[in-house]
Amino acid sequence: MAYPTSVDIIDVGPRDGLQNEKQPVPAAVKIDLIHRLVHAGVRHLEATSFVSPKWVPQMADAPEVMAGIERTPDVIYSVLTPNMKGLESALGSQPGEVVVFGAASEAFSQKNINCSVAESIERFAPVVEAAHAAGVATRGAISCAVGCPYEGDVSADAVAHVARLMKEIGVQRIAVADTIGVGTPRRVQAAMEAALRHYDLAQVSGHFHDTYGQALANTLASLEMGIRVFETSVAGLGGCPYAKGATGNVATEDVVYMLHGMGIETGIDLDRLIDAADAISQFLGRAPNGRVSVAKLKQRVAA
Repeated sequence: MAYPTSVDIIDVGPRDGLQNEKQPVPAAVKIDLIHRLVHAGVRHLEATSFVSPKWVPQMADAPEVMAGIERTPDVIYSVLTPNMKGLESALGSQPGEVVVFGAASEAFSQKNINCSVAESIERFAPVVEAAHAAGVATRGAISCAVGCPYEGDVSADAVAHVARLMKEIGVQRIAVADTIGVGTPRRVQAAMEAALRHYDLAQVSGHFHDTYGQALANTLASLEMGIRVFETSVAGLGGCPYAKGATGNVATEDVVYMLHGMGIETGIDLDRLIDAADAISQFLGRAPNGRVSVAKLKQRVAA
């Protein structure tokens, strides 16, 4: 089987990973994490989110974080901007990309933002247009692309519907996200195939949560289709709010270890990545969720 020879990793730990942490994470800690990831070779990451502090207090320091980063020219620093107010705030920080999101589940959309899927995409249309006018790239996340906590299984046609709507408003790339981690390989491949009805292979990425331990299998299944961009989270940061106690985003170090073992290049130094995972985990007062970090850190102690 012909797998890609290289894969691009988008580390979402600083944004998606930290946003649900209950304890405050100072801007300096977030900035240090971003610097450590870049030092490890990560060339695309989600730095923060320009959202209302009322709803996501952990991201209230977004301007401070963006201002404090020592930029590396070849690194893309993405930010989440759910509305025009967020975009207007974000543009002053010179992001390399803005991210919008839409659910493949009508029930999820109604429960979370009180509108239909189509209405949510309409809200993003001016955000995307303004971003492009400012010369900033756009990426869209299709959440609940495999399963929804409210309506169960999500059909591939529903994913294709959202992908089409995002394409129509000008979103340049999309991520197919298994938000609650219920996906299995063939179901994920069906969701990917649906997205590929409207986007080219190079424009689609996989974003898998590991709630049921399927994230690496789903990554492999996507690789078999030729997908070569994946969104992962250092130390497995990020929880799944619909499955208490379960892990959320797949750990970047677990994905990188697997890819390197398959002879697939990522440009990431695994040891430095584990250093980053260890540093943020120590601040949070717990072990990393990534199995590779846990194993490697034990080896270091024993050496």
